Amino acid sequence: MRIGEIAALVGVTPRAVRHYHQSGLLPEPVRRANGYREYGVRDAVLLARIRRLTELGLGLDEVRDVLADDEGRGLVEVLEELAEDLARQEAVIRARRERLAPLLDEARAGRLPAEGPVSPELAALLAGLGELPESPMAAKDREILALLDVVVPEAERARLMDLMRDTAEHAPVLYPLLDALAGADPDDPRVTEAARVLADCLPDELGVEIPGADSGGHPDGSLADTFFADLAPAQSAAVRLAIRLVRDRREQSR
Repeated sequence: MRIGEIAALVGVTPRAVRHYHQSGLLPEPVRRANGYREYGVRDAVLLARIRRLTELGLGLDEVRDVLADDEGRGLVEVLEELAEDLARQEAVIRARRERLAPLLDEARAGRLPAEGPVSPELAALLAGLGELPESPMAAKDREILALLDVVVPEAERARLMDLMRDTAEHAPVLYPLLDALAGADPDDPRVTEAARVLADCLPDELGVEIPGADSGGHPDGSLADTFFADLAPAQSAAVRLAIRLVRDRREQSR
């Protein structure tokens, strides 16, 4: 048989046969005087075995190990490892499907936020914000919330989102105040006004939940730097002042 014939007989491609030759899985057969490979029954049997093993999911190195053991002692071990690996993959896929199902339901119902997919905690928080007028600050806020949703550990994320949920009702008043500071100077009197309104909206616990928020504008590599770097100077000053007011309030209540 020539290479095309043995490939057709076993159900693989001639390219696969050549690859098995190059990988050392299938020995090169003798060649005729005209230079063509001449395959026999034993070559076809070995090629069929390689096909079966690769269809089971074995890599070429694993197939080589199995073929090297004439008595087949390595096959059981390799297949057991493959079964364990497939079981792990099944568990991962099952967990992903479980997480995907509620998101798919929300998407079909038109309730998935633009930032989605997001955690249930953030979805609830964004739903509490409702439909707000066009607001650059609101858009930035949603972006940083989406970032926190990914980088903050699950247990801390749930607690942080829960703390922020009570502030959602103040969004229609708060965002316009911060938007108005986009082109203002940090010493603009409106900075103090916006900071006081924001501080009144924030729970005491949130004042200690934002690392780097009170660094005085000096980057320290914290997550807060990502947020403040996207704010105008006056907006940044207002948010930092609000955090300090919340912390002062918390200290005074002790």
